Amino acid sequence: MNKDLTDQLEGLLEKYTELLVGDGSEKNQQKVRAWIFYNHISKTMPSLAKHWNEMYPDAKEEIKQVILEVKTLNEKTRKHPPKNN
Repeated sequence: MNKDLTDQLEGLLEKYTELLVGDGSEKNQQKVRAWIFYNHISKTMPSLAKHWNEMYPDAKEEIKQVILEVKTLNEKTRKHPPKNN
């Protein structure tokens, strides 16, 4: 991929993260990126996700925590959206 596309996708992720969880920080972007990645794989190739879960039970628990955190942050953001400047 070229640099322009990479930069534009990073900007898209930052804005998506901000809208989803109320803060587009790098830390939250990493969580949202993992959530998007795992969620897509689990929906499009559930057998692969199941295999990965079995191979890496510790990672499965960690991704579950990330998913729960993203969900919780999203619920808070939906209840109390950030004020636009």
